[in-house]
Amino acid sequence: MTTAPAAVDRRQRRRLETIEEVVDVAAEVVAEQGAAGLSIGEVARRMGIKPPSLYGYFESKNAIYDALFARGAQQVLEVMRPVMRAAADEQSLETALLTSGRTMIRWSIEHPAYAQLIFWRPVPGFEPSPAAYAPAIALMDESRQSFTVLQERGLIRSDISVDVILRNWTILVSGITTQQLSNAPDEPFDTGTFTSALPDIVAMFATRYAAPPAGRQPASTTRKVRRADKR
Repeated sequence: MTTAPAAVDRRQRRRLETIEEVVDVAAEVVAEQGAAGLSIGEVARRMGIKPPSLYGYFESKNAIYDALFARGAQQVLEVMRPVMRAAADEQSLETALLTSGRTMIRWSIEHPAYAQLIFWRPVPGFEPSPAAYAPAIALMDESRQSFTVLQERGLIRSDISVDVILRNWTILVSGITTQQLSNAPDEPFDTGTFTSALPDIVAMFATRYAAPPAGRQPASTTRKVRRADKR
């Protein structure tokens, strides 16, 4: 009677280890062959088991995609959370954005299997489950909070909503990531054809959204006032 719980614990532990191994191997396949190249047969072959055995752990290939998405989303949240919180304390909007952008894009370039599922929709019919998507929502919430703090500190224009700026920032980050992974996936982050352009692009973004010096109105507001004076 005293050995039964230990046996159950060992079986459960072994099951969890096998599930993690399946996701590890699936990530290797996706990194090499793209998300569309993932197959139950290839994962089983690399693990040295028969394909039907995998269905004892994942009910379908989409379930493996879901596990990949969940792992990737959680990893990037854990990487980005401290960076975004530190960025909110920066004295320069450009520095804050560059630090955050570099971290996010570098992680994506170095983890292409997860980035494909997070940034793109490479698998027809697959959508992450609410549980798998939860870290992505948390990441967006953290990002919004970081931008809000920057705006409250007077580093970001107050005449544009945080949601608009955040939307455009995600377009910038995902765009550079997509260009690099699509067109030059074997190049390193620091010297990549597209990733190396990040500082210049961030500088342009910061110029567009940085709060003007004290006493000056944003350019868009100034133009409206001048038109009003002519009427």
